Amino acid sequence: MFYRASLQVAAAVASLSVLAGCGLLSDSGSETDREISVGTTSSPSTLDPAAAWDGSWELMRNVFQTLVSFPTGTTSPEPDAAQECRFTDSTSMAYRCTLRSGLKFSNGEKVDAQAVKYSIDRIRKIKAKSGPAGLLGSLDRVETKGDDTVVFHLDKADATFPFILATPAMSIVAPGDYPADSIRDDGKVTGSGPYVMDSYEQGKRAELTKNPSYKGFADRKNDAVTIRYFDDSTPMVEALKKKEIDATYRGLTAEEVIGLEDDKEDNNGLQIVESVGADIRFLVFNPKDPAAGKLPVRRAIAQVVDRDALVAKVYQGTAEPLYSMVPKGIAGHTTSFFDTYGDPDVAKAKKILTDAGITEPVEMTFWFTTDRYGSSTAPEFAELKRQLEASGLFRVTLKSAPWTSFQEGFSKGQYPVFGRGWFPDFPDPDNFVAPFVGKESVTGTPYLTDEITRELLPSSRKESDRGAVSEQFQRAQEILVKDVRLLPLWQGKLYVASGEDIGGGERALDPQTVMQMWELYRKTSW
Repeated sequence: MFYRASLQVAAAVASLSVLAGCGLLSDSGSETDREISVGTTSSPSTLDPAAAWDGSWELMRNVFQTLVSFPTGTTSPEPDAAQECRFTDSTSMAYRCTLRSGLKFSNGEKVDAQAVKYSIDRIRKIKAKSGPAGLLGSLDRVETKGDDTVVFHLDKADATFPFILATPAMSIVAPGDYPADSIRDDGKVTGSGPYVMDSYEQGKRAELTKNPSYKGFADRKNDAVTIRYFDDSTPMVEALKKKEIDATYRGLTAEEVIGLEDDKEDNNGLQIVESVGADIRFLVFNPKDPAAGKLPVRRAIAQVVDRDALVAKVYQGTAEPLYSMVPKGIAGHTTSFFDTYGDPDVAKAKKILTDAGITEPVEMTFWFTTDRYGSSTAPEFAELKRQLEASGLFRVTLKSAPWTSFQEGFSKGQYPVFGRGWFPDFPDPDNFVAPFVGKESVTGTPYLTDEITRELLPSSRKESDRGAVSEQFQRAQEILVKDVRLLPLWQGKLYVASGEDIGGGERALDPQTVMQMWELYRKTSW
C-alpha cells in the first residue's frame, strides 16, 4: 500500500461548479443530512489489521485507532490513541507512548498498554503472507509499564518507526475478539476508532456509525457513513450522477475524470477535487521465471517501454511518467531509469538481447489485477503489450485475476511478470524502497541486495532529519536500475468526486492517501 518532501495531500482543487452561497455544516441538520454514502472500487481483502498491507487500510483507518496518526495537513505522526509519544534516547532505539485515559473498544474492553502490546505482538506472531509484519523489522520487543505506558525497544536505530506506528496496519485490536495466533475471519471488527462498523457485506458495502466512546484526533463532521464497493467504475459514476452515493474515491478512469471536469452541464452539479498523489505503478519481474529471470530481457523491456505514450493514451493527464521507485514530492526522488535508458529505443533493446545471444522474440506472460487499481488497468496492460510486440522483440500474453486471487498468486511466486501499485504507508523514501527488497519483499519474490538492506537503509534510519537521507536513496535507486527487478511506470494523482452539496473533499485524504470519512459533510444551507 502501501504506502502512502512529504505528500501534500489536497494541494489543488478543480471544481465543476461555482461553490457560492454554500453554508457550513450545522448541527441542526436532520439525521439523514448527517449521513454520507461513498463509493469506491477498492474493497478490503481482509478486516484484520494483522493481515493488511493493501487498500484494506481505507476501512481500517475509520474503525480502528493507532497510537499516532497523520491528520490532514501534517507531515509527521501526531498522537491519536496516545496522549504523547517520543524517542527516549538519542539513538532512536526506544520509543515510548503514554495512552489517553478512558479509551474503550466497541465491545466495552479497555484500551490499555496490554492491548497495544497484544496487537503488535500478534502481527509478528501470525506473520501473514503479504501482511505487515515486514514493517516491524526493527522491533525487538514491546514492554508495558502499568496500564497506560508502552515502550517499543528496537534492535537497530530506526527514525521511521513512528511513521510505521501511524499506519493502519498497527491498529489496536481488542484482545478478547482477536486470536493471538490466527487471523480473525468472522466478518466483524472491534476497534476504538471514529466509527463502529454495524454491518459488512464483502465486496458490497460497509455500514459505519459514529463511535460514541471515541477519543482521538478526528473531528467527525457526519454521524454515519455507508461505503459501497463497486467492481467497476462505470456503475460507480452512474450512481454518483443519480445521487445514489454522495462521493467517490479510488478507481475513476482518466476518461471519467476528464468527463467530470469538462461536461459541467451534463453532470448535475458534481465537483471534483484533485490531490497531489504519491501512489505509483510498476512492473515486478520474477527472477525464477526462464525469461523474466534474465537480466538482458528485463533491460530490453526497460529500453522499449514508452511511459509518455502510456500516460497519454491511457491516463490522459491524470498521471505522469515515473523514472524511479521514489516518486516526485518525496525526498530522494531521481530520474534514474531515464538517466540510464533515455528515450525508448528499439534498436538499443535489440542489441541488448542479441549481445546476450537472444535472437528470437521472447515469449512472456504479464499478469494484472482486475479490481484493485481501477478500470484503467486493463487498457494500461494492453498498451504495454502493444508497445513490446510492436518492437518485434517480444510476444506477450496478458492474464488477469481479482485481487484476492492475484495476491495469492504473486505471493506464491506464480507470475513471471506482474503489475503492482503502491500507496505509501508513510511519506518517506524508505517506504518506496524497503518494502520491495530483502527476503520478505511485499512483491512475493525475495530481492536480496546487501548494499541496500545492510548498508543504505540502516544508515538512513539513523537520521532523524528525514530530509537529509537523499544520498542513501539515490544510491539505492542506482542499484534498482542496474538490477531491473522493478520497473516504475507512472505516478498518479488522486481524485474525490462528489455532489455539490458535499464538503470536505479537499481534506478527506491524509498524507498516506487514505480516506478520512469523518471529513465529509453535507452543506445544510446549500
